[in-house]
Amino acid sequence: MMVALKLFLAYIIDRVVGDPRWLPHPVVLMGKVISFLEKGIRSVCKKESSLKVAGILFPLLLVGGSFALVWGLLKGLSLIHPLLAFGVEIWLISTTIAVKGLESAGKEIYGLLKKGNLQEARKALAMVVGRDTEKLDEKEVSRGAVETVAENIVDAIISPLFYAAIGGAPLAMAYRAANTLDSMVGYKNEKYLQLGWASARFDDIANFIPARLTAILLVGVSWVLKLNGKGAIQGILRDARKHPSPNSGFTEAGVAGALGIQLGGLNFYQGIPSQRATMGIPTRPLRSADILTTNKIMNGVTLGFLLVVAIIEYVLSIL
Repeated sequence: MMVALKLFLAYIIDRVVGDPRWLPHPVVLMGKVISFLEKGIRSVCKKESSLKVAGILFPLLLVGGSFALVWGLLKGLSLIHPLLAFGVEIWLISTTIAVKGLESAGKEIYGLLKKGNLQEARKALAMVVGRDTEKLDEKEVSRGAVETVAENIVDAIISPLFYAAIGGAPLAMAYRAANTLDSMVGYKNEKYLQLGWASARFDDIANFIPARLTAILLVGVSWVLKLNGKGAIQGILRDARKHPSPNSGFTEAGVAGALGIQLGGLNFYQGIPSQRATMGIPTRPLRSADILTTNKIMNGVTLGFLLVVAIIEYVLSIL
């Protein structure tokens, strides 16, 4: 049961410690490396065609380098003492997940809305989403919070845990590198259309299985929490592929169906309107309390995944 134990301890560390600013975080280092690589590549590659080829370097160097660095570190520490490597690996895995961070962000926005402090709630939402938030009303702020928690169940929790279960901290950190690349250079505008295409595709591939596994767990958790499990299934089957991401739609559509609300719609990015496909058939208006319910779904899916890993590991041990 060693794999399940590592994941559970990493989960506990994240729940208790989160991402304290006084501790160096691997993602911060990754961001600096990505910025350094981008400057170097752009200084050498002036043509669009060469930028597209050079874009392959990002996942090769950062994802491969992250795996190799962590693997080498743990191998070296194991030569000093196995328990030292064990402890460092658990801490490294904990840095790849963000259960506490996601839950805290949702709670903060909800608390501000309940106090009637819409202006501060908009600012808090702006810290976790890319859309313009300055003019959003309470319903739209709540929608933004629900959508970001739902979407990040995969990216920030289940995917890194999935890869940690398969390949420990080295593979979990490699996934985190891929996801960080996607968030920084994944082609979302003209600037990164050529340079970021490989990073975006790599992240899509990395999240393919975890996103669908998360959708299954989400349906089960919806029934456990006495939400609309049938609605979650229908929402996933009907709406998941409407999302511009091949993976994010599974959790957003599932949450929308489970809660009986509608997600998606009109967003603005730097003043430019973007009409997103709607997900879910609303049986009631979306409200701020839905943020807390989405947090419960997120926690339930996380614990469900940890339980599945423990069961699988136990079954394999007795075969």
